[in-house]
Amino acid sequence: MTGTLVPSFTFGPTGFVAPTGPAVLAGVQGDINAAFGNTLNYQLTTPQGQLASSEAAVISNTYATFQYYTQQVDPAYASGRMQDAIARIYFLERDPAEPTVLQLNCTGGPVTIPVGALVQDSSQNIYSCTTATLIPATGSVVVPFACTVPGPVSVPESVSIYRGVNGWDTVSVVSGVVGRDVESRASFELRRQDSVAGNSFGPVPAILGAVAKVANVLDYFGYNNNTASPVTVFGVTIPAYAIYISVSGGLAADIASAILSKKGAGAPMAGNTTITTYDENPLYAAPIPYTIKFTIPNPLQLVFGVVLVNNGLIPSDAQTQVQAALIQAVTGQSNLNPAPPRARIASTVYAANYIPAIAALGSWAQVASIQIGSTNSPGAVVVGSMSGNTLTVASVTSGALAIGQALFDADGRIINGTVLVAGSGSSWTVNNPQSLGATFTGTGSGTNLTVTSVTGLIGIGDVVSGTGVPGSTTIVSQTSGTPGGAGVYVTSNATTSAGASLTTNAVISAVAASGSSVAVRADQVPQITAPNIAVTTT
Repeated sequence: MTGTLVPSFTFGPTGFVAPTGPAVLAGVQGDINAAFGNTLNYQLTTPQGQLASSEAAVISNTYATFQYYTQQVDPAYASGRMQDAIARIYFLERDPAEPTVLQLNCTGGPVTIPVGALVQDSSQNIYSCTTATLIPATGSVVVPFACTVPGPVSVPESVSIYRGVNGWDTVSVVSGVVGRDVESRASFELRRQDSVAGNSFGPVPAILGAVAKVANVLDYFGYNNNTASPVTVFGVTIPAYAIYISVSGGLAADIASAILSKKGAGAPMAGNTTITTYDENPLYAAPIPYTIKFTIPNPLQLVFGVVLVNNGLIPSDAQTQVQAALIQAVTGQSNLNPAPPRARIASTVYAANYIPAIAALGSWAQVASIQIGSTNSPGAVVVGSMSGNTLTVASVTSGALAIGQALFDADGRIINGTVLVAGSGSSWTVNNPQSLGATFTGTGSGTNLTVTSVTGLIGIGDVVSGTGVPGSTTIVSQTSGTPGGAGVYVTSNATTSAGASLTTNAVISAVAASGSSVAVRADQVPQITAPNIAVTTT
């Protein structure tokens, strides 16, 4: 026998074309018949039937493997190591998984908190100190801690010392940044596409192309106002002729350098962050400084409500599975093809886009409805404080509180997943016990307020009340002292308090997942955590 009856592959208009499995099997059977000079019985119970089936399977698997790798040279389909190789042509590396990072206020001292000191949250997550820091004689310092397991972990309300040193007395959460998983195939490909524009110079896509290559950048948006008047784009007002760039993640200095490398001369910039960066062109005797403005977007927590059709196949961990699938889809980590759209800066997030991610969990995951909400369209805005499971409302700014609404404040001090479960009027019950609001001694001098003897945490935007404080006075910023504690604050109105007992109440937004979409502003980056995803059945 000089040839084979097994059909070969071909290359057509769409690329590599493999023969069908039955055609391969028929060819193998024909070769065996020719070798033995007879027409054999190929029932699977016979030796020759088993031999033909096994050989055909090996050949078909080889064709399938080759077909897979011919597709991997196309960026639209490449994944894994092949996608990494294509990205290297563009000098890009896949973003690794990053841990949740907490800024913790540590008291005691004087003692140095070493790298590797550990704290633990109520969910048993462990966080390790990343920078050795001395607790000064004044008794407190803010220290960064990173979760020991990379990936998205919700910022906890409180932590406790797990492995410390003598002299370190207490620890409390000031703020935190939620981690992320390894960059997905779809997200990496989108970033590669955006980086191509970085080969040009001047236009906003060129700037974004350079920004896309900055390490640890998660998302970005840009707009160039070419008109002589201010324009409002995705909820942000951009001055005449100005360039607006919004970037989440990465180091501010690296982002500023990337913007400078592609920005044309003359155009003004707008944003909430100002960085001085330098042109390192060797033709200059000394590096030339430039002031770069861009926006670091504020986090926008998305709230989802998923209702499943009740059936006997729903597993006991259905809520956990649905939450994980939604988080993967919304953050661009889904392995579905096509992948659901990632929620991004300056985008509209449609709840219905994520039904396939839930349905892919199995036949039990039948979605009766899915809705979404955010603080951009709250059901109510109130001024109040929390102690334990009680929310005390001092005043209502807009709307009406209702059972089932999720609560948020601008600083992220309220625990994610905090929901109203009972109450009315000025007193409500929440599901997560916590403390919100502060009492302290304050002395005013114009718009500077010197604060001592603080109980609780003071937040930016909190409403101040007490002797010598005009109505509707809020905390604008803190200029010195322990974050949220004793120090000097700037207020929206001048105060005349002199050692008076003052209080702050937080501005609280109450949100229900009751809409079909959420419009994310250009100065916001959407975020999603499991506690903000409610899963129920019909």
